[in-house]
Amino acid sequence: MDEPFKNIFNQTLIEGMAAHLGKASHQFAPDVFLKTALSGLDDLEMLARAEQISVAVDAALPEDMALKRAALVAALHPKTDMELSEMSVDDLGIAGWAVEPMARVIARHGLEDPVPNLDALREMTMRFSAEFAVRPFFRDHPDLTLKTARRWAEDDNAHVRRLVSEGARPLLPWGIKLHRFVEDPTPLLPILTVLRDDPSEYVRRSVANNLNDISKDHPDLIAQIASDWLDGASKARVKLVKHACRGLIKQGHAGVLEAFGFPPPDLSDIVLHCPEVVQLGDQMPIALRFQAKRDQRLLIDYVLHFMRANGSLSPKVFKWTERNVRAGEAVVLEKSHPYKVVTTRKDYPGAQKVSVQINGQTVAEAGFLLKT
Repeated sequence: MDEPFKNIFNQTLIEGMAAHLGKASHQFAPDVFLKTALSGLDDLEMLARAEQISVAVDAALPEDMALKRAALVAALHPKTDMELSEMSVDDLGIAGWAVEPMARVIARHGLEDPVPNLDALREMTMRFSAEFAVRPFFRDHPDLTLKTARRWAEDDNAHVRRLVSEGARPLLPWGIKLHRFVEDPTPLLPILTVLRDDPSEYVRRSVANNLNDISKDHPDLIAQIASDWLDGASKARVKLVKHACRGLIKQGHAGVLEAFGFPPPDLSDIVLHCPEVVQLGDQMPIALRFQAKRDQRLLIDYVLHFMRANGSLSPKVFKWTERNVRAGEAVVLEKSHPYKVVTTRKDYPGAQKVSVQINGQTVAEAGFLLKT
């Protein structure tokens, strides 16, 4: 049985932190730190452990924020170009997950004097991501933090450049929501544009995730960005944009699909067939027939509309195929969908339907009766 991930915050890590914080500050109180950090640790989940260690760091260092910050930075590992897999507490200093509780201290006390504390987060993110700790600065000091992030976007260190895009994600999982950027993400676009061709895929993927967050509330804006960024794009940038638009592509957003070369389809004689009755657990054959009226590129998905407990239908998109067709070509496609029992959805018997969307447009649908 695999060890729970929460155990990354363990006694060995905490004792390693104590050793380096003690070297960094003669005012550090190791007994206070160890007692607070280790109290009931085994009973806590991961985030609660991180918070308890952070409180322990706070309690064991001087109240003066300048002294506290200086000790935290001085205790960091001297190496700043480590891969994530290499980051840990060792004889040289603190890196890896142990940095996360330290960054929380900066977020907790640093907002009244943002400039030196943002500098401290830059140092920390080179030893472990400070993406959560920087978010209160984007919230409370957006102009200053965006100006700082614009400078960071051209930093030599990839971890610092990634902090720009990851820390500013409007909807970062586990992080506080940045409502300002949810409502108006346009201030983020200049720095994301700087990073779109970053040499590090680690950074580019973060840019894609930021854009994907934005797409939840501003799909048309992302469609326009996709169109602009794909013009003359490298393979790496195409991959970034595709990952950024993954949700909109699956939803069949017409503007995004057109940006990727899938304009509205021009078809005729469209017929969709499925069985009249489908037994839960069986294979469900689906057949689609149509004729192309011109040369075109088609992205074809099928959508199952599952019945919910209240009798309404809930659609789920499934990828089918992508193909180029010639004018006048008659196309026949067949698909067998395994209508199996899954733990993430309860199936209800009764009238349901399947539809097909091509280049984001629903072109045909058919009903069937599900038996359980």
